[in-house]
Amino acid sequence: MDMTDLKREVEQLSERLGKLRNIFDLPALNAQILDLEQVAAQPDFWDEQTKAQQILQALTELKSHKEQLQNWKNTLADAQALLELLQLEEDLLLLEEAENNLQILRQQLDQWELQQLLAGPYDKTGAVLTINTGAGGTDAQDWAEMLLRMYTRWSEQQGYKVQLAELSEGDEAGIKSATLEIEGRYAYGYLKSEKGTHRLVRISPFNANGKRQTSFAGVEVMPLLDHEVQLEIPEKDLDISTSRSGGKGGQNVNKVETAVRIVHLPTRLAVRCTQERSQLQNKEKAMALLKAKLLVIAQEQKAQEIADIRGDIVEAAWGNQIRNYVFHPYQMVKDLRTGQETTAIGNVMDGDLDSFIGAYLRQENQVGS
Repeated sequence: MDMTDLKREVEQLSERLGKLRNIFDLPALNAQILDLEQVAAQPDFWDEQTKAQQILQALTELKSHKEQLQNWKNTLADAQALLELLQLEEDLLLLEEAENNLQILRQQLDQWELQQLLAGPYDKTGAVLTINTGAGGTDAQDWAEMLLRMYTRWSEQQGYKVQLAELSEGDEAGIKSATLEIEGRYAYGYLKSEKGTHRLVRISPFNANGKRQTSFAGVEVMPLLDHEVQLEIPEKDLDISTSRSGGKGGQNVNKVETAVRIVHLPTRLAVRCTQERSQLQNKEKAMALLKAKLLVIAQEQKAQEIADIRGDIVEAAWGNQIRNYVFHPYQMVKDLRTGQETTAIGNVMDGDLDSFIGAYLRQENQVGS
């Protein structure tokens, strides 16, 4: 980046930040913070704990917005000061510092603008992401494990806490299914864009003749809701079964039937939990996940059928894919919904999904507006 590019970048970011100042309205923001602080200081504040927690959460968000805006202003001011120095005397170290600061600011503004598109009732919650093997045999099971690693890496890069809630290992390699619990703000809002069938094309490492193989895996995403979700499900609507967890988990989980699978008979929704060491704990987690799925369906059922909401998990096969990952005869990842693509397939498999997530959310926002 030369001086002309640097100056242009500063001007563009200054314009974007100016628009955000109008959105935030700092005096109004300070007034809101003061009002909520006064409410929180009242002696009877904790008499209604649910309401108190909501107020504290709102207060935390407002303070975060204020701090974020101030940090952005400081970063831009520093870059402008460096630009003035560079106009007086060329210095490669100062130029590199200015470039890095502006890149960080641009990324933060991009992320903030993207978050403004996440206005759904559960978008700010954590996520439960389930991967199921589709068509393709052993290759598909290996592909499912590759996706598990990809989403784990993405979650870790976002600073989210990731926990493996369920894992069913493959017959020869890979996995048949896996469920991740991802705790972090906006995890569901971002990851809901990943729901659907993912298609892999590569030279099969399991084929002695080195033939090209096409494999599929389905991804389902639900919000991670509190275990105390207020939703009553009649016992007659549930089919609850237990089994040995299998895999790596010590003697207890392999010898005792600690794994729990629950099927909601009216909708045929099924959940399975193997994470905990006791059957009771796994049942509680499975019930919480089932309730989350049913709540999302209830929220979206006005516009879509249950099969649409759940995505293409059952039909993880040709013609239903949302994204292609081609390793051979060329390298390309392409999202069929948005047209977003990249040849940096290694980066994608290492968790670099932000461009695909962003493209999907922006497209959905345009469709809905």
